[in-house]
Amino acid sequence: MALLASSRLSRWRRVPDFPWAAGAATGIGSLPGVDIAEAQRIVLGELPALPHLPELPERGPGADVIGRTAGFLVDLPVQVYTGRWQIAARPGKDMRVTADLLERDLDQLTEQADGYTGPLKIQAAGPWTLAASLDLPIGGRMLRDPGAVRDLTDSLAEGLRRHVENVRKRVPGATVLLQLDEPSLPTVLAGRVPTESGLGAYREVDGPDAATALRTVVEAVGAPVIVHCCAPDLPWQVIRDSRATAVAFDLSLLTDLDPLGEAVEAGLGIFVGAVPTRPSSGARPEAKQIAERVSTLWKRLGFPAARLPEQVVITPACGLAGAPYPYVRALLKACTEAGRRISEV
Repeated sequence: MALLASSRLSRWRRVPDFPWAAGAATGIGSLPGVDIAEAQRIVLGELPALPHLPELPERGPGADVIGRTAGFLVDLPVQVYTGRWQIAARPGKDMRVTADLLERDLDQLTEQADGYTGPLKIQAAGPWTLAASLDLPIGGRMLRDPGAVRDLTDSLAEGLRRHVENVRKRVPGATVLLQLDEPSLPTVLAGRVPTESGLGAYREVDGPDAATALRTVVEAVGAPVIVHCCAPDLPWQVIRDSRATAVAFDLSLLTDLDPLGEAVEAGLGIFVGAVPTRPSSGARPEAKQIAERVSTLWKRLGFPAARLPEQVVITPACGLAGAPYPYVRALLKACTEAGRRISEV
């Protein structure tokens, strides 16, 4: 590791400034409960350097990540059929519910973030997770049809471009960042997404094709994009080839430092999921331990210490929808304090 660190130090080059403040912390997206006003107060209060638009999936279909993202699609209406989201012939009740939930959330954001200046993160499912989750009208996932995946990707790219513009108008002082949630990406690449019968799996998608779809969205939205994947076997090269600004991952699942080091060296922002999403034996998250965990990782990678607070953002390991609210508050507060600690080193 000493030789590796020395090599990286010698090849280090200055990368462009990142669209967040040094020592920033943020959430991944989901929070518990059904009260969007309270959720936004917590996020804006506990994550002042990089707040995000919280998602509350406990409100039901249309508030979940797949339903909400499907609501952004242009000219591809959706519906809930037998408990799953499916492409529909025309817009109906489920799309109205989805749009209404989003509008309420954005109205709250407009009110509570009035006067806010700085980075603001919004989230949506990425094209591959959406393709692996949405059903075709004739049955089967959209993933089975490459042409349908291309149409889905183009529709999503345009819908998210409009969403980014809408958020900018509502919070004109904000620098909007878009997080694409891709928990299904590793299984899509490996050909492990099961068919409806459970007896087979859909075809593998090769890395260049996966990167091309992600890049279509990245280049269309007109905002810095973070690709988030809190699953094992994170496809680092695909994310780098997508031209995303940053990658978000669960640190506890990291088994090989080399791909991470190469991503850092290439100038990718690093959102480190350094805090468990559930309390362990009643233990509260400690900012000092979080900061030490992230600092130790950085030292092992062998990059200049001064770059740590600039290139790294501290986050929970994943979404917090199932966590108790006292833990959520303590966790987000600890992430913010840990960010301050690493920026003071």
